[in-house]
Amino acid sequence: MPSVWPPADFVYITSLRTTPEALLRLIRQRWSIENEWHWVRDTQLGEDAHRYANRTGVGVFSFLRTVVMNLLRRGGYRSIRQGFRELAYDIEGMLALGVT
Repeated sequence: MPSVWPPADFVYITSLRTTPEALLRLIRQRWSIENEWHWVRDTQLGEDAHRYANRTGVGVFSFLRTVVMNLLRRGGYRSIRQGFRELAYDIEGMLALGVT
């Protein structure tokens, strides 16, 4: 185990014929999807922990979460948690997100 975590250097093995800069861009794009969508859905919205995770309403609730995340981001909230905190008791603020 390296003395500094995470290590500063990473090694990637790929069959792609590309430049290191282009490969880095692809890797960052992949992780941006993970960090901006999947991680937020699981940690901030608790998607995997819900009781209905294996029921028929999964698609509906997933759609609603996506709408909420898009509205918060469009409203200028980079952090979904911050948006929830600020708008939890502000009905007018919530409705304003859908209007702008």
